[in-house]
Amino acid sequence: MLIPYQEIKESTLIALIEEFIDREGTNYGEFEVSRSTMISQVHQQLTDGKVVICYDTDSETCNLITANKAKTMGESFD
Repeated sequence: MLIPYQEIKESTLIALIEEFIDREGTNYGEFEVSRSTMISQVHQQLTDGKVVICYDTDSETCNLITANKAKTMGESFD
């Protein structure tokens, strides 16, 4: 199930983004990217609809996934 990011309290949304960055984000590029920049980038991807928040009812966890992956999984905002 997809959760609109606008329905999540800002502090909770930032915590979710930070957890995602800690789990998935690594600096492999030519330049180191600051944590605040990474948070801003992920937040912008949510705003742009490129990334969505998916809630898994079985594990009762949230994860950030690409909108394309959500579509292939048949997920939608219901």
